[in-house]
Amino acid sequence: MTETYRRAARHSARVRVLKIALPVIGLVIAAAFAIVSIVSTYIPDELEVESATIEDGKVVMKNPAIAGRNRDGISYSMKADRALQDMKNPDIIQLENIKAQMPVNDKMVAQVDAVTGIYDRGRNILDMTAPFTIRLNTGLEAAFRDAHLDINGGRMSTQQPVTIQSKEASIVAQSLRMTDKGRTVVFEGDVVVNVDPAAIRNREK
Repeated sequence: MTETYRRAARHSARVRVLKIALPVIGLVIAAAFAIVSIVSTYIPDELEVESATIEDGKVVMKNPAIAGRNRDGISYSMKADRALQDMKNPDIIQLENIKAQMPVNDKMVAQVDAVTGIYDRGRNILDMTAPFTIRLNTGLEAAFRDAHLDINGGRMSTQQPVTIQSKEASIVAQSLRMTDKGRTVVFEGDVVVNVDPAAIRNREK
């Protein structure tokens, strides 16, 4: 086997793997921005709360929730145990124990479970400061330890390990950088991609 042939074979294998792995990445990024879009649009203006008190200079809202339909008529919802709004800086809102269901498109729904998230309305930035997961109804799941989302700039990043997996493929990396609302995604640090051989065979048929 010549070196040229070996290089071509390796290239062909990488292409087949990426055809499966890259859509996995794209769906997760789309889900993340669907969630951020809802957060940036509706919190806290249309937030329903069970009760509200003032503690340590913050408005503490118990069981905050929002629900509705997007412009395509698809339902979304989000609830949390608490929402804390800083009285000195009301643009800063912290949510605790978040559960959300957001449409990615007309057939796909993302479920998000997060320990905490801090939203800055003034800068339109969302910081997920603790582990969270994104699950799609297709079976795809992504686990993050934290993430920084710049909504206006279309950027998302984390310096902590990321795991994304579906029935066909999985990707593990030590960090992630995304720009241009997901058009460019960079995985860094001991990146491992695994693809089910059956998925490759099915794509070749």
